[in-house]
This record gives sequence, C-alpha cells and structure tokens, in this order.
Amino acid sequence: QVQLVESGGGLVQAGGSLRLSCAASRIIFRTNVMGWYRQAPGKQREMVAKITTIGITNYADSVKGRFTISRDNAKNAVYLQMNSLKPEDTAAYYCNTYPAAQNYWGQGTQVTVSS
Repeated sequence: QVQLVESGGGLVQAGGSLRLSCAASRIIFRTNVMGWYRQAPGKQREMVAKITTIGITNYADSVKGRFTISRDNAKNAVYLQMNSLKPEDTAAYYCNTYPAAQNYWGQGTQVTVSS
C-alpha cells in the first residue's frame, strides 16, 4: 500500500525547534527525490526542502540556514529538523515525492509557532 505518514508537529514558541518525521512506503521512497511541503491557511502549498536518494539537498529561501532535511534509506524515512522557528512557519507540513504526486498526499502534521 502506498503511504506517507507525517508526525512530529506541535505548538512551539518562536525561536524553538521541532523535528518532523515521515514514514514512507518503500515503493515510494527508494527511488524518489523526497520533499517536505507546507501549506498555511489561505496560501498555496509550497515546497520547503527536498533531498535526493544520495542526499543532495535544496531549500526554499525562507528556511535556508534554519531547516535541515535528511533521509534514512534503511528506514524509508525522511526528516525535517526545524530550528529558529518563526510565526510565519506556522502551517500544515506534508512529505511527498518531488515533484509531488497528487495521490500521495497524507494527512500532514500541524506546526504552530507562537510569537
């Protein structure tokens, strides 16, 4: 079964940190670039970070230097370490392949950053 399950979100004060996790079905994970995306209320979903199968990463300008994406190929998992969080990082966060596959979107995990 094709599945992506995100976890690790929560409420944190500005300046704090969170680590998001995504468990992926092996069929999705092993040959795909994986990405983290987010969608804030009233805004379009945007890519936050992506990582290739060999660990090459790319970040949105808004999170460079604060977020780190990583993957564990043995566990079919991808992570997003978020530091120095800002209120504008508040959003639902999702993992997916890159480019995103429409039928892979999961429930996401909510991140709320208070000022």
